[in-house]
Amino acid sequence: MRKTALEFTAKGKVGVCDLGEPPELEPTQILLETQYSGVTNGTERHALLSEHGFGGGRFPSRHGYQHVAKVVAAGGDVTRYQKGDWVFYGAYVGHNGWNVAKEDGLLIKLPAGIDRRYCALFGVAGVALRSVRRMGVGQGDNVWVAGQGPIGHFVAQAARAAGARVTVTDMLEKRRDAARQCGAHVVLNAADECTGKLLQEGAPYDYIYDCCSAEALLFDVQSNRLLARGGTIGMMAVRNRVNYPWSLLHGTEGRIETSCHFDADDLRVLLFLYQQGLVTIEPMVSHVVSIDEAPGVYDMLAHNARDLLGIIFDWTENA
Repeated sequence: MRKTALEFTAKGKVGVCDLGEPPELEPTQILLETQYSGVTNGTERHALLSEHGFGGGRFPSRHGYQHVAKVVAAGGDVTRYQKGDWVFYGAYVGHNGWNVAKEDGLLIKLPAGIDRRYCALFGVAGVALRSVRRMGVGQGDNVWVAGQGPIGHFVAQAARAAGARVTVTDMLEKRRDAARQCGAHVVLNAADECTGKLLQEGAPYDYIYDCCSAEALLFDVQSNRLLARGGTIGMMAVRNRVNYPWSLLHGTEGRIETSCHFDADDLRVLLFLYQQGLVTIEPMVSHVVSIDEAPGVYDMLAHNARDLLGIIFDWTENA
């Protein structure tokens, strides 16, 4: 078991700190040995660079909420888990070699027969799925997802799994390729000058998800009449401030919503969708690397994030 954790030591800098030995377990606690952890690209980049209020500019700090782990010990009152079980753990604790969790914490048991390594991205997938469930996307709805980073990618998959017709846009070819592999109905190049016309032809959209934080997006939605009457705009990308034309909602009686994190029931549904192949993860994974290579990955995240999509750290000793 590795007894280390990743830590943001200064703006743009990542180091390794010592966790020490795990404490003695309370009766309802379990000890988890991390096998894989997933990077939450947007949140962790913002915290690393002290953007949009993430991390509050305080260092050292730890960020992230995606661990795939084995149960190595359990308290005497624990009934749901036993030594040897694989779990996904979604608490916001950073990237740690071990974690102590309560039995009723944000956990879900991972069965045999799936590639558990890719479950290290259940956190970002869970955030996306929660937004689709909360905002009510359903069968036959027309959905446009602007941006195909990890959150946007999984929003599109979750909306398609709910029965919606899904259009996605992104400037990067590898992200568009991943969207095609994962079943998006229409995939458009956001940098192509004809995309605006194609979006108009596909409108109106019952749900428009902002997963790119383009400043002009909401004004383009209004000027091109892209939002359906009573439609919803889901603001998933982080911003300091949201500006939109008043008539965007007045004219449509639409609404703007946001969503964050996930709960145990979202994980239950996500696991079912993953087992059924209705949500797939592998096509959007760009890097699976040893945890020892993490500082280099964060340097890329800070300075060349376009080259990264889904990132998984391998904590096993033979990684």
